[in-house]
Amino acid sequence: MPIGVRARGGVLCVTLERPERLNAIDPEMHADLVRAWIRLRDDDRLRVGLLDGAGSKAFSAGIDLKRLDDFYAEGRPGERRSRWQREPGLGGLTRNFDPGKPVVAAINGLCLGLGLELALACDLRWASPNATFGLPEVRWGIIPGQGGTQRLPRALPPNVALEMMLTGAPISAARAYELGLINRIVPLERLRAEAGAVAARIAELPPRAVRTARESVRRGLDLSLADGLALELDLADPLRGSPENAKAVAAFGRKGTPRLG
Repeated sequence: MPIGVRARGGVLCVTLERPERLNAIDPEMHADLVRAWIRLRDDDRLRVGLLDGAGSKAFSAGIDLKRLDDFYAEGRPGERRSRWQREPGLGGLTRNFDPGKPVVAAINGLCLGLGLELALACDLRWASPNATFGLPEVRWGIIPGQGGTQRLPRALPPNVALEMMLTGAPISAARAYELGLINRIVPLERLRAEAGAVAARIAELPPRAVRTARESVRRGLDLSLADGLALELDLADPLRGSPENAKAVAAFGRKGTPRLG
């Protein structure tokens, strides 16, 4: 199977399972990922996604270059563009699809090309010390076309992002943490457990508030501060006095943790 999918409580754990190919993404893996993210979006029992890569060498080395023609086989460039504007991007999260719920990435080893673009589409990123991050597409005569040219300059200083793209040179986990690209560096043997723990912690919190906070941040990043503050007010007000809010406040008053079904 190209990926492994299992639910643990409110967390949907998705694992890229082609370690013999450094978890390179082929058409079958892409199709499975799209189905997994649709499941996360549509199942109310699932509140957070967790994405990792099998083995110790790679989260994902990117698109499977041996299968590259299979991704582009159908139609001429203009026809492909029209289709890609409607369909989920490669890996499911990179374009035209939002599960509406947080996704945490646990990144070990190589995180390159489409692998980095997929990680950038996640909300939180934990990494092991051996992780490396890069967009080497220019070496193959193409550009990062699944969100890399847009998300990386939003995650890093634009000149740093541009250097990575123009040279194709990767950066280390330490440098990625210094720049704010990743949230934490944890030992490889604890990576999945610690990333899973933060996903489980988020899954225990009031789900509507979690989804709304995420929406406010994501939408607000493309707005002016004034428009962002107006958006925040519009999203925050319906939560006040809601059943979820009342239950959480009552639980807090009892020194308990709200558990909402």
